[in-house]
Amino acid sequence: MAQTKKKRRSKHRGTAAGSVQSRGRTGRKPTDGEKPKGKEADVAARREARLNRPPSWRSAANRAVIATVLFLVAVLVIFKQPVAAAVSLAAFMLLLYIPMGYYTDAYLYKRRQLKRDRGE
Repeated sequence: MAQTKKKRRSKHRGTAAGSVQSRGRTGRKPTDGEKPKGKEADVAARREARLNRPPSWRSAANRAVIATVLFLVAVLVIFKQPVAAAVSLAAFMLLLYIPMGYYTDAYLYKRRQLKRDRGE
């Protein structure tokens, strides 16, 4: 007589290379005590530390140099300007980007600190 019940499926999947992949956790959800806290808590702590660091002229200068290089490439490639004109314009933009970046960072830092102190 033919079998009437459906045959149980395999819990593992084999690949063409011969390795076996398991399905992972399929039971109940882990409780808070069972969950690993390392990665998510670490990421949140690093982000909080980065956001609570006051702005510096050095970080503003680093960001300004990167933006200036991208600006220089855009002026040379897209707008096809002569190299001397592009470099002089990029130097002017660098002098503009540094204080603009610093004061923008300072404004955002002060806003974030006020928000944190109010408990929002």
